[in-house]
Amino acid sequence: MGILPLAERVARTALNRVGVQSRWVDTSVCRLHLYDGAGTGPLPTIVLLHGIGSSALPYAPVLQRLRRRARRVIAAEAPGHGWSAAPPCALTPECLSTAMNELLDRELDEPAVVVGNSLGGAVAVGYALSSPGRVRGLVLASPAGACMEPTELEQLLGVFKLQSRADARSFFARLYHRVPWFTPLVADDVVRMFSREAILSFTRSARCEHAFTPEQLGSLAMPILLVWGRSDRLMPSANLEYYRRHLPPHATIEEPEGIGHCPQVDDPRRFADRIAAFAEEAIRVAPRSV
Repeated sequence: MGILPLAERVARTALNRVGVQSRWVDTSVCRLHLYDGAGTGPLPTIVLLHGIGSSALPYAPVLQRLRRRARRVIAAEAPGHGWSAAPPCALTPECLSTAMNELLDRELDEPAVVVGNSLGGAVAVGYALSSPGRVRGLVLASPAGACMEPTELEQLLGVFKLQSRADARSFFARLYHRVPWFTPLVADDVVRMFSREAILSFTRSARCEHAFTPEQLGSLAMPILLVWGRSDRLMPSANLEYYRRHLPPHATIEEPEGIGHCPQVDDPRRFADRIAAFAEEAIRVAPRSV
């Protein structure tokens, strides 16, 4: 058993002990796993969605902090990630969207604030487009889904083709404001994780036509917060500019210092506080027509 799988088991046990359920949900694609934490605060349900090759585990500190502010916090895991089953066929963008949309449709009993990082940001936008009445607000942290030239997309997808410990260290340097101390301990497991068929099939099937159009982004009527850390060295800056140009005027865009591609890892306390503050603002704002 590698370090990373052991960390997943330890984290799940720790979350279970503080009252966070670990559950599976059957979808038409495959069986998906989520963490479901009842909260003690007045804010609406908050959903946390991770990026490619990750899991709900990095959200654990954010989840725990948000439970004090919200009625419920859900951290869902994509097909072939974390404890979720791998799909029987290739994991395509369409397959990912179907699975995650079904999970959220079944789990949400009130309009939720949906938080998505990286690929999870694209999942969040896609869900807001398909089920706007179920999304009270969107928090997008360095979201995927911007329109890119084919060569740019190919270069970005190539970053996820890890073959050595050196590749893993370089990948972590792109993700975080500061490379975590534990990088050498998990390097081999990260390489194995990105060798999973679900991840390989997704990078093979992603195309420029899967990007959101300006019209789609401009149609989002719910409150939106986009967070793009100034230390993000993974996503091209042109992707931020695409979102800046095409999100509706009411969207708030922030570029915090000391934050990389994954704010839930770089500064979970600050990210949780910002999500909570945004949720408080979102419930005071009347729905807009765009």
